[in-house]
Amino acid sequence: MAASKPASQAPKPSRLRIGRRYRATRLDPPYDAIVIGSGIGGLTTAALLSAVGRKVLVLEQHYTAGGFTHAYDRNGYEWDVGIHYIGDVGEHPTMVRKLFDFLSDGQLKWAPMDRTYDRIFLGDQQFDLRAGPEAFISGFLERFPGEERALREYLKRVSAVGRAMPLVTMEKLLPLWCGPLLSLIKKWSLPPYLHKTTYEVLRELTDNETLIAALAGQWGDYGMTPDVGSFMVHALIVKHYLYGGYYPVGGASKVAETIIPRVQASGGEVFTYAEVETILLDGHRAVGVRMADGTEIRAPLVISSAGVFNTFARLLPASAAEHSGYRSQLTKVRPSMAHLCLYIGLQKTAEELGLPKTNYWLYPGADYSGNVQKFLEDPNAEIPLVYLSFPSAKDPSFARRYPGRATIEIVAPGPYEWFAQWQEQPWGKRGADYEALKEDYSQRLLEYLYRHFPQLRGQIDYYELSTPLSTRYFCSYGKGEIYGLDHDPDRFKQTWLRPKTRIKGLFLTGQDIMSCGVAGAMVAGMVTAQSILGLRRGRSLLKQVFADSASATVKETDPGPGSVSRSP
Repeated sequence: MAASKPASQAPKPSRLRIGRRYRATRLDPPYDAIVIGSGIGGLTTAALLSAVGRKVLVLEQHYTAGGFTHAYDRNGYEWDVGIHYIGDVGEHPTMVRKLFDFLSDGQLKWAPMDRTYDRIFLGDQQFDLRAGPEAFISGFLERFPGEERALREYLKRVSAVGRAMPLVTMEKLLPLWCGPLLSLIKKWSLPPYLHKTTYEVLRELTDNETLIAALAGQWGDYGMTPDVGSFMVHALIVKHYLYGGYYPVGGASKVAETIIPRVQASGGEVFTYAEVETILLDGHRAVGVRMADGTEIRAPLVISSAGVFNTFARLLPASAAEHSGYRSQLTKVRPSMAHLCLYIGLQKTAEELGLPKTNYWLYPGADYSGNVQKFLEDPNAEIPLVYLSFPSAKDPSFARRYPGRATIEIVAPGPYEWFAQWQEQPWGKRGADYEALKEDYSQRLLEYLYRHFPQLRGQIDYYELSTPLSTRYFCSYGKGEIYGLDHDPDRFKQTWLRPKTRIKGLFLTGQDIMSCGVAGAMVAGMVTAQSILGLRRGRSLLKQVFADSASATVKETDPGPGSVSRSP
């Protein structure tokens, strides 16, 4: 069967919708807080505030809630757009698992991937990342028998970064005047390699460049090659998946679907098609938002999960952004990488096609930065990173929901500048040249798939390619970036990337506050809720979150000074 797609027709919008469609007449004020954006960071903050009785309104400009945790369907198939796998959600009681259980009231279930969760290819050389520290080390020792000391020290440093994170997080909660004292504490408490690049740290452990490249093979999870990316975020990702990868049963859309009832429990709502035009100010205090339809919605708290570039360069009035210093600080950070994603549908099951529950990372060789540079200079050069994911194999409910079908996703770098000439054209109607460019990339990516899964040639029923313009259109990231901000060491030295802003009543949440990924953005959501509630009430909430009962609810009886309460 030849691969096909209706290239001459505009694609039909997905029918998979989570959330309630916005209408001004459906608003039910007063609200205690407004959250801009329904990514996992925004939903987490909203759900945790709801758990203490706050009435929270979540406004999502997309047609479905969930941000990069959403899924879409087309032509009889369903794909996720960002949840390719999640770590730390097995049966062992991790913080991530307990937080998911609390937010979803225990309704979100997880299916384990293969014991080899990631498979790294450097050219023809294969390296397997296996679940569990000892299995992880033994797998590498099969290829690098003389490197046990380096491997054990590597995991020791990974664990040390994890132990350092409470202090890093505390810095985002304490007032800025605590900075000098905290700097002294950090100097004596944090490991000296925390703000080095991944390559710098690995080079301290071994001079084997192939081993270094294999250990750094998950750099696509945060979008920066080891020579420039932060070891801190690298270590957090390695630690996150060290005990294996998991996938949400029922697909990625289950994340938002199971969390939204938490938001609604205190009278709040999650609206889609709800585009915020600007944040309203009364003097130097945020007091609500103005919608694209002109409707003004008031609340004493505004929480932006839209990213710092959207928040301070688009949503906040320019004079306020300038006066508070955020315009100048935006010059100290950069948008992360943009990407292409090829969504593939096949009319056989994952089992029939022999699709694995393992992710494949395909690289031309160990020179990551050199290969990326060649690609940036020449789009026809070999693609420096190709990631293969098999969602229908990972989700045990897929065969029941889509009998006789399977899906694959292929992700690769795709600089925004290569597609910018079509940015003003409407989605689905960008013309023949744009479609021809997409088709060229699609065929190139398919050849990478066939190289490792030759049995799939001739089996593909449908495919379509998303570009950075898709990310810009659906997720409102101006340069099509998928990880918010770049994750270089300097980014993690920016003390202004914290929940509480210099604008009274305005808070930030999401991946720009902590780090990229579902877990990073979700933890940011928790930190933002704690920042809003304060030490005593925030601690009380966290005790409930990390208690054994997933359905525990906090009763807020004493708002305390400086808090926000719903009007009667």
